[in-house]
Amino acid sequence: MRTTGRRDGQGAFVECDERSGCVRPGLRRARGRLRKAAPFAGLAVLWSALSGGCGDGSDATKTGVAEKGGTTGIGPVAADADRRTPEFTRLFVETTSRAGLKFRHDAGSRGAKLLPETMGAAPVVFDFDGDSFPDVYLPNGGPEVRASSRPAGPGGKLFRNRGDGGFDDVTEKSGTALPHVYAMGGSAADFDGDGDEDLFVTALGDDVLLRNDGGVFVDVTATAGVGGGRWTDAAGVAHPEWSTASAWFDADADGDVDLFVAKYVAWTPETEIFTSLDGVTKSFTTPDRYPGLPCRLFLNDGDGTFTDGSAAAGLLPHLGKALGVAIWDFDGDGLLDVVVANDTRPNFLFMNRGGGVFSEEGLVEGVAYDENGRARAGLGVDVADDLGDVATPVIAIGNFAAEPISFYRRGRAGGFTPTAAEAGLAGPTFAPLTFGLHFLDADLDGRLDLALANGHLEPDIGASQAGRTYAQAPMLFRGRGRTYDDVSNAAGADFARPRVGRGLVVADFDRDGDPDLLLTANGVVPDSGSAVLFENRPKEPGAKPPHWLRVELRGSAPNTRAIGARVELECGGRTAVRYVRTGSSYAGQSELPLLFGLGANEAVTALKVAFPRRGGAAPSVRTIPVPGVDRTIVVVE
Repeated sequence: MRTTGRRDGQGAFVECDERSGCVRPGLRRARGRLRKAAPFAGLAVLWSALSGGCGDGSDATKTGVAEKGGTTGIGPVAADADRRTPEFTRLFVETTSRAGLKFRHDAGSRGAKLLPETMGAAPVVFDFDGDSFPDVYLPNGGPEVRASSRPAGPGGKLFRNRGDGGFDDVTEKSGTALPHVYAMGGSAADFDGDGDEDLFVTALGDDVLLRNDGGVFVDVTATAGVGGGRWTDAAGVAHPEWSTASAWFDADADGDVDLFVAKYVAWTPETEIFTSLDGVTKSFTTPDRYPGLPCRLFLNDGDGTFTDGSAAAGLLPHLGKALGVAIWDFDGDGLLDVVVANDTRPNFLFMNRGGGVFSEEGLVEGVAYDENGRARAGLGVDVADDLGDVATPVIAIGNFAAEPISFYRRGRAGGFTPTAAEAGLAGPTFAPLTFGLHFLDADLDGRLDLALANGHLEPDIGASQAGRTYAQAPMLFRGRGRTYDDVSNAAGADFARPRVGRGLVVADFDRDGDPDLLLTANGVVPDSGSAVLFENRPKEPGAKPPHWLRVELRGSAPNTRAIGARVELECGGRTAVRYVRTGSSYAGQSELPLLFGLGANEAVTALKVAFPRRGGAAPSVRTIPVPGVDRTIVVVE
């Protein structure tokens, strides 16, 4: 990072850098205020030249149960700039108003420009009423940025999917508004094993666990013991931790789902640090000036309560500034591992060693820093097997402006290599600031694509940095194997509109067999902060549509949603591997059912399911008959 000095409006010397602007000496600063490179900064990591599948359809078949519903740091790369826009057959059309998703995020901005105002909240997609149509919870902030003793704000909203392309606001009768909570995002799972999905909401301050009792949600945070930890300031005063992303999975393989919670920085309004882009006017401070916090793991006791297993898990020594969490079994031992995207701190890779114990291997595995030995501003994160070879999944991480997204590919012998440049992603993603990102098969051709939600932190960024904008258009990259093509401009005028993007989740909301997108925006400036629903449509409605298969899993209690199950689909001579996962992207959650694009293939060669491992036994693999395509298969454990 380039650091310079200048005089402010009162003639005092201020320190400035390209990302964070200017800070006056003498004002209180948190430890670690300047982002430091790794001990091996300046050494380039050698980039390997690694060369780059096969909704509610009209037919849904349930396996094992009666049939359902009576039916069966580098700059732009020249090669990237020379790419021509390839043919892309889909449009993402905004249908927010027609769908009835009336929502506006309130960042609590009242002119003070406090750090939490920059963040925005991420959506949670889950099926709270059990009808197999994805519902949406939209968390909210405002009206005041404080961790506790806050006045009532607008609160979040729960929208029930009617199944006809529209949603009903059921917030009031469901009890999910949480008006006194400055919420960041959340995740959902059936933590009590009663068959319906419960909701966990992360927050600046105590988190909230809402138990789903037949569509009415009850706050059981205190009883469950998952409200969060405390950090202590210099005066010895304890403050609630700031939580961001979260994920449910069976961390100790005892059969029920546990809760992993990512933490950000130690911040209060009283410790807010003055930062300026011009040396005079207060700007939003960046997190490199505040101490980080450790992630937490809450182990499910099976009786409605949880034990804080963070210390025993080995999490507490690792202070991060986390905004994204994704789960995947990287070493194939049947235990889910956790990758954490950290903002201005090295990323974490917690490898699951069994019994609720993890070892942090980010540096050893090669995902902690970028190829120049620098910690980037990790925001959202996702993992995918985009090549269909099982052994070489990729980790994608959104980063700050002038930092292209990170794209770490795992080698067959272990370890990750940064491959954003080779993949064609470095140049196009260099300028934007990317929060949420998620893999999906947008055009159903059997290859995974990558969607990004972009938007800057500083509304006035254009005044001090020419060419930078606050609102930024989302992006879409079409997967071509080991490379990706930027098809953002081919995805339609609605998709190309600049927005202050934050959360980004994927679901087939209208159950027509293709993945739709839901983007949330930050509400710092007036008339901003609306959620945006993008419906996936063919450019040529009369053209022959690609085929697809949607897979829903039903696990044995207490893990009734089979979180952590692995699904392998063979089609057209290729293999696609997915996991039933919570978390991913920035602070939110996409739907749990898995949607596979099949392209022109009219049959599936094989569908194999490995339900989550329990105890020391390896998970058994079942081969599931698939009677046809363009339908939903429900597999019961």
